Amino acid sequence: MDKKREYLAIVAVLAVVYFGTAKLGLRFALVHPSATPLWAPTGIALAAFLIFGFRVWPGAFLGAFFANLTTAGSVLTSMGIATGNTLEGVAGCYLVMRFARGQQAFERAQDILKFTFLAGMVSTTISATVGVTTLSLGGFADWTQYGSIWRTWWLGDWVGALLVTPLILLWRENPRLNWTREQIIELALLFLGLFLTAWVVFGGRFHSEVKNYPLEYLCIPFLIWAAFRFGRRKAATATCLLAAIAIWGTLQGYGPFSREALNTSLLLVQSFVGIVAVMSLILAAEVSERKRADERVQQLVATDPLTGLANYRQLIDTVELEIKRYGRSGRSFAILLLDLDGLKKINDTHGHLVGSRALCRVADILKAHCRQVDTPARFGGDEFAVVLPDTASAQAQQIAARIRERIASDEESPPISVAVGSAIYPHDGESIEKLLSAADQALYGMKRPSAGPTSPQGRQPERRTRK
Repeated sequence: MDKKREYLAIVAVLAVVYFGTAKLGLRFALVHPSATPLWAPTGIALAAFLIFGFRVWPGAFLGAFFANLTTAGSVLTSMGIATGNTLEGVAGCYLVMRFARGQQAFERAQDILKFTFLAGMVSTTISATVGVTTLSLGGFADWTQYGSIWRTWWLGDWVGALLVTPLILLWRENPRLNWTREQIIELALLFLGLFLTAWVVFGGRFHSEVKNYPLEYLCIPFLIWAAFRFGRRKAATATCLLAAIAIWGTLQGYGPFSREALNTSLLLVQSFVGIVAVMSLILAAEVSERKRADERVQQLVATDPLTGLANYRQLIDTVELEIKRYGRSGRSFAILLLDLDGLKKINDTHGHLVGSRALCRVADILKAHCRQVDTPARFGGDEFAVVLPDTASAQAQQIAARIRERIASDEESPPISVAVGSAIYPHDGESIEKLLSAADQALYGMKRPSAGPTSPQGRQPERRTRK
């Protein structure tokens, strides 16, 4: 019952929002009462279908039906137009989900281009064609005006999809605002600069001086700024702000797109808005994808590919940072070295896949039972290390005992165990080499009682190098 009420609530909200934005857009219908170049409902319906699925189609249908019924035409023509609007959203949703990764369509440039073509250009022809044909057949539109009405209808739907759908989906993807003070200041400067520039270009104060110059392109650097520095969501938001100012100025008769025919002016500004919307989204997606690739490379450089722990290079870097931190704070740290017992025997008996799994089992336990400030790492081969900041000798011994106990109690087969050695900085060494050597000596001291005749009395255990 709760799911049914939730579904009805979603349909009702979609219908109300669709109806309200449709009536607002139809206020600017100039070539025909039912055709406007400003049509946000296309983007709203498409976003709703992508988020909630095709099942919410009645919301779009009802919103479109009542919006047209209260504007012009008859019940039959309003039903025909509503059917075209609904099919437009359904087709756009299907094509985007099938070919452009659905709600993730704005993560990659190639998917944005697919979205632009499939949802912006292809599916919108359904609404324009069905709508204009319905009006013409019903006697509410002159067949001689079919082309001009169709172009206005289609362009309004296209820009609505390109502006509104990305804005809704990207804000829904991550609604939290985790901004630093520096980011807030930079964002304020960005949007203030965009607002002032757009006001100069599309406002009335300097219209007589600049109306014959293509100064609308002065706004593009701010969209590039948003894309490079803040990603897709801020780029989509900045584009919508620019669109709002540009449309407002054009409606007032200002800006470089102002013409004698207001509908022509709106078509020109909508074309500009659609182009910069696609450009800024693609640029932001490329930047985001490049950042993800860089992060992935950095992760591969610092991470052991088998276990997912820090690798030897990252281990050394962490120890160096802890040594520098000790020079500032005087707080010591510990390092543990762990050696997996009998890895060769596990490989010979059970195979190398089981041996690799044994290494991963140790790594999983280290990740699960180390503190957030600790750094577990794969030292090499069957050896692991853990850097423990702000840790004294007694604490290091307790942690080592706990790790050994957790590994020994692991119920997965075959059973595994580890030997652990610890060293404290600077007590056991004031350099990385001496510290690791001290931990290694302690580790072999733990293994020595079971070493038997292979460790002659009085002989120092041989230092093992990183594998």
